[in-house]
Amino acid sequence: MKLTMNRTACTLLAAAALAAGLSACAPLVVGGAVMGGMMASDRRTTGTQVEDEGIELRAANRIREVLGDRAHVNVTSFNRQALLTGEVSTAQDRATVEQIVAGVSSVRAVVNDLAVMPNSSLGQRSNDVLITGKVRASFVDAKDVFASAYKVVTERNVVYLMGLVTPREATRATEIARGVGGVSKVVRVFEMITEDDLRRNSMQPPPTVTTDSPPSKGN
Repeated sequence: MKLTMNRTACTLLAAAALAAGLSACAPLVVGGAVMGGMMASDRRTTGTQVEDEGIELRAANRIREVLGDRAHVNVTSFNRQALLTGEVSTAQDRATVEQIVAGVSSVRAVVNDLAVMPNSSLGQRSNDVLITGKVRASFVDAKDVFASAYKVVTERNVVYLMGLVTPREATRATEIARGVGGVSKVVRVFEMITEDDLRRNSMQPPPTVTTDSPPSKGN
């Protein structure tokens, strides 16, 4: 029952991503929005998660203003590192997009994996969304990875993995993603932390919530 519920949830997420992610220049912000709803279990600070979502939106708007519909660019930000995937018409457009994103407030690094080629088809993008959903579902089903630590992006059957993870977690997540049907390649865009860092983060207590005591009946 738990496995069925996990897969159902991921299918719904994939459907939401499909609805929002297939426009010509739309960023993959659905993943960011989902992560935003899971801030308590994300290894980034709450402020950084909000910054990442803002980076994606501002970058997408600026790219659309400059390139219009002649490019299909996805901007995915994790810990203020912006990953660029998709297709552009020329090498000059590729460089222009990188400059635009590098100039967005709060961006500290840009990983440019844009391909110079015709825009991908609607069918290809739909398939990419399904692969992303399957990879996420596989992370949820696995008992030895923390699914919320990863952000998954798929472009033309290539899966990109982002996150703050240990070398052990990076290796395991890569193995899982490579085993998903339809995945042609896995690209790791991780930031590494140590096992000690992970233990320290997991031992931090949640913030204390206090409420006023109700007045006694005698008062």
